[in-house]
Amino acid sequence: MFRDDHDSQAPARQQSDVGHQPVLLDAVLDLLRPRPGMVYLDCTVGRAGHAAAVAERIGPGGRIIGLDRDAQNVAFAGQRLTAAQGQGTAVDLVHANFATARQILAERGIDGVDLLLADLGFASTQMDDPTRGFSFSADGPLDMRMDRSESITAAELINELSQDTLADLIYQYGEERMSRRIARKIIEQRHQAPITSTGQLAQIVCQVYGPRGRRYRIHPATRTFMALRIAVNHELESLERLLEDLPDLLQPGGVAAVISFHSLEDRLVKRAFAELRRSGRAELLTRRPVTADDEQCRANPRSRSAKLRAIRLAATTGD
Repeated sequence: MFRDDHDSQAPARQQSDVGHQPVLLDAVLDLLRPRPGMVYLDCTVGRAGHAAAVAERIGPGGRIIGLDRDAQNVAFAGQRLTAAQGQGTAVDLVHANFATARQILAERGIDGVDLLLADLGFASTQMDDPTRGFSFSADGPLDMRMDRSESITAAELINELSQDTLADLIYQYGEERMSRRIARKIIEQRHQAPITSTGQLAQIVCQVYGPRGRRYRIHPATRTFMALRIAVNHELESLERLLEDLPDLLQPGGVAAVISFHSLEDRLVKRAFAELRRSGRAELLTRRPVTADDEQCRANPRSRSAKLRAIRLAATTGD
């Protein structure tokens, strides 16, 4: 559901300093096989956990292009990758949605990259900050924007969408079977006063579930929050665009890996990769998704939902 970039092998000091660990790092490196001089596109550079590890292997002479919709992540990643630049790896970080990756590479005169990674989750620093509104663990504003320069917040959706539209959104993106009742309760509550905080929304969902909500493995509000976050950030549309552009982003023989955290994302990735294989444009490197083992899950519980898939673009396209 979200990314926790916590490196299970990092000491506690490093975890507190960096604020994250990269999920499935060893598996990512095994699939990408970075080597000196390669060009690497990190579509979600985050706190640079994966990027730092790749940088150690592609320098000197390598190049990293890192994208992120969160300006704070871009700034942090730049500081963390300073050492890589000092060792001869060129680093170019961009505050941007990976849906625009093709344009960003073209502007830099790059025909294609050797390696590409898209980690579709969220860093713990984002999830644990109540001012971002991604989580209901602490009360905060209903924001949920990855890019704070964008205008639409979760609060605006909650307070402005019609009941039917809101119910459809929660069902489609959250796969929430109680979506109709939740939407109806939201409308009732906002008629009394605007819903502006994560705590308010979580409480509304809990009221709909009632005492039976305690029987579920996840908090009753989890799916509703996920649905709103996906809608606010146009996450699935961006992923579809990235997957559509993959053959143009990679050099022949280039490798792309995607880490997804919920079924909607994984379904899109699986379908796109299967189509590239059927058309002879790519080879599947993962017949089944790579997941975290028991040790990784114990060290980083948020890695339980991570699924890693990878492809290698054909050496020649046949066009």
